[in-house]
Amino acid sequence: MGDVPATRDPARQAAAVAHLGAADPVLGRLIAAVGPPALRHEPNYFAALVSAIVGQQISVSAASAIRARLAARIGADAPLTPAALLALTPDDLRAIGLSRAKERYVTDLAAKVASGAVDLAAIDRLPDEAVIAELVQVKGIGRWTAEMFLIFSLGRPDVLPVDDLGFRAAVHRQYGLAERPKAAELRALAEPWRPYRSFATWYLWRSGAVEPQVAVPAPA
Repeated sequence: MGDVPATRDPARQAAAVAHLGAADPVLGRLIAAVGPPALRHEPNYFAALVSAIVGQQISVSAASAIRARLAARIGADAPLTPAALLALTPDDLRAIGLSRAKERYVTDLAAKVASGAVDLAAIDRLPDEAVIAELVQVKGIGRWTAEMFLIFSLGRPDVLPVDDLGFRAAVHRQYGLAERPKAAELRALAEPWRPYRSFATWYLWRSGAVEPQVAVPAPA
C-alpha cells in the first residue's frame, strides 16, 4: 500500500548491510554468510493480522492448514476482508480449526476494522509505537504480533522484537552468551544496530533457520 517499504527498498537494504557490517562483527559475519536481506512482505494488512492470530501458539503446519481451510471457506478467488470474516458464524470458524479464543480474536479484529476503531487504511502513516497502540486494542494482539506487523507488512526498518523466542535464541548462540538474553540486555546489544534493527533481527533469525515465535503467552 503506497511506497515501497523500507525493508524491500534496495537502497535501504544496501545502507542497512553497510551499517550493520561496520557496527557489529557478528552481524558482519552473518551478512557475508547469508547474503542480501530478503524480508518477506504481506501488503494485505487485514489478512496479515488474521494470519498472525491463527498462528499463535501452534505449529507452522497446523497454522498453514487452518489458513488454507479459511481461504477455502471464504472462497478461492475472494479476498479475506472484515465483511467476509464477519459473515462466518462462530461454528464456521471453530469448524476450520480455530480455538474458541481465536474465534473471538479474529471476530474482534474484523469488527474493529469494519467499524474504523482500528483504521488499517491509515495505519501506515503512524509512527511505530502508535501502530502498536492501535493494534493492541484488538483481543489477541499483543506487542509481539504488532511488531511482526511492523516488520512484515509495514516494512519498518528499526523494530526490535525482544520477546521473540527465535531472536533471543539466535543472539544467545551467535554472541556466545551464558544464557538467553533478557529484554534489557537485547536492547543494549542492539543500540549500535539503529536505525536498522529489523534487518539485524532478520539476519539473526536466518542464522538459525528459525521462524519468528513469541516467547510469552498470547493474550487471553
